[in-house]
Amino acid sequence: MKGLKYYIKDSLKNHYAIGAYNFVNMEMLKGICEGAKETNSPTIVSVSEGAFKYMDENFVLGLYNSALKSYKDIPLFLHLDHGKSFEMCKKAVDLKFKSVMIDGSSLPFEENVAVTKKVVDYAHAHGVLVEAELGVLKGVEDEVSASENIYTNPLKAKEFVERTNCDTLAVAIGTSHGAYKFSGEAKLRFDILSEIEKNLPNFPLVLHGASSVPQKYVEKINRYGGDVKGAKGVDEKLLTKACKEHNIYKINTDTDLRMAYIATLREYIKENPTNIDSRKFNSLAIEEIKQLVIEKNRCFNNINRI
Repeated sequence: MKGLKYYIKDSLKNHYAIGAYNFVNMEMLKGICEGAKETNSPTIVSVSEGAFKYMDENFVLGLYNSALKSYKDIPLFLHLDHGKSFEMCKKAVDLKFKSVMIDGSSLPFEENVAVTKKVVDYAHAHGVLVEAELGVLKGVEDEVSASENIYTNPLKAKEFVERTNCDTLAVAIGTSHGAYKFSGEAKLRFDILSEIEKNLPNFPLVLHGASSVPQKYVEKINRYGGDVKGAKGVDEKLLTKACKEHNIYKINTDTDLRMAYIATLREYIKENPTNIDSRKFNSLAIEEIKQLVIEKNRCFNNINRI
């Protein structure tokens, strides 16, 4: 089966993005895989440091290896999302993750270069790809938080890539982590993205904080006892533009999966108070996540790319 390097090149050539979907349990991973199977799409399945700690390495690898056996025709690439240290990235490399992200975005530029280069040298020696980040995304998600956006500097991006030899770069152009991304109109700085691309032609870029926060989930969560009023994400038309017209090869989705899962559970538990069988609502959650991934892969122009 073709590897991640192939799909990175293919996505840039054919103007689609690979969905990078975070999971924290079997239900979420199975829903992701079912959606990928339906759309015939290469897929990145991600675990953050927080999810890694929650599940531990044995469950992460057990779930991933089980998915590989159950979905043999779907390229599934295990990725470490937001590794905050060399040690965490080294652990993921040693566990044979297909790619790791070293997130030094909160560090001064020179420190970010240094830790990224250290991870790249180790990972490349073991055949693992490295994603780095330059610029800061506002918001809170898992163990990542920032109070303001710092857009990626296009000139610094070129220097950063040249000095670190990272394989892909996450850029900050207006997306943000969490469910509350915009208070007004959703906008992305495509002008900054274009400048980055001028300095790094045909280089694979990544969008973090790109969940669209479907309002059907916001409404359902609120209706069934939750409180996520005002939650708002990135317009999917902007995401389609990012991969069709620019060099965004990978788009991260985490919050949307959480919301689909929780909305489904809240509704079922409220409407079925006598039920004590978790398989009932978890089966519905798997199906809901499957449908969400199908919609996302259409948005990312990632249909029948295998």
